[in-house]
Amino acid sequence: MFKRIDKLLIDLPESKNPDPNAAAAVQELLGGKFGEMSTLNNYMYQSFNFRTKKKLRPFYDLVASITAEEFGHVELVSNTINLMLEGSTFPGDPDITPMQDAKDLRNTQHFIATAQTAYPFDSMGKAWTGENVFNSGNLILDLLHNFFLECGARTHKMRVYQMTDNPVAREMIGYLLVRGGVHVVAYAKALEIATGVDVTKLVPIPNLSNKSFDAARKYEDQGVHRRLYTFSDADYMGIAKIWKGTHPEDGGNLEVIEGTPKGGKIPDLEEVTEEFAPGIGPDEFAEIAKRLQRNAGL
Repeated sequence: MFKRIDKLLIDLPESKNPDPNAAAAVQELLGGKFGEMSTLNNYMYQSFNFRTKKKLRPFYDLVASITAEEFGHVELVSNTINLMLEGSTFPGDPDITPMQDAKDLRNTQHFIATAQTAYPFDSMGKAWTGENVFNSGNLILDLLHNFFLECGARTHKMRVYQMTDNPVAREMIGYLLVRGGVHVVAYAKALEIATGVDVTKLVPIPNLSNKSFDAARKYEDQGVHRRLYTFSDADYMGIAKIWKGTHPEDGGNLEVIEGTPKGGKIPDLEEVTEEFAPGIGPDEFAEIAKRLQRNAGL
């Protein structure tokens, strides 16, 4: 079971200017082959289908706890896209063409299909597919794939970071570069324990420190790159048998934290009347409030 908390992993800055074309690029980090939908579903199905959990419990705990964090990554990227799209059009009578600019933007599906919000597709509008899930049932192969997947995801984040200076996008990418780096090292350590091969000598891939990015450096300075969360109140503590020792890049002590990060607020998106979203006007709001009061016995 999953426990949901009504927070984002971090606070995102307010979006002062719409940036729909950059939002289209950020979609790759959500619904691309190496996006958060892929990391989430790869680890989720590997954890669901994990064999001999009792014998190999620390490895199961690792994949299961990272699965829970990936739900938060999907949510964080989605909210980033939402904020970057906010304000892209203007309200008005349909005959004045209030969404006229949308036809020339990179991803018109953001305006036709989703009312200016995120969707599980890539930067070109291609829908994410379950074919991106790899679950061979072989522990070493799956861990090796996960290491590769995280390195690919890191590469794409670094490239999108260099495509846009949008402050919302960079805040999100900076944080996820650090957290993705944690997962890279975690899977490398798991492979070392399982095979004896020191995969940590390969990191970082690409060969560029997170400290090279302003938006990531502050999280590294806070030690976020050395923490692995259980994302559970009491379970998955077996990760401490893998996540231990020192970080291969800075030599700092690794730390397992029971539970979740503190988190930040979830943005409350304003209505977009030209999109008929949410499609509830002032009169309907008042009537809904009355019904809720009646249902609550007030």
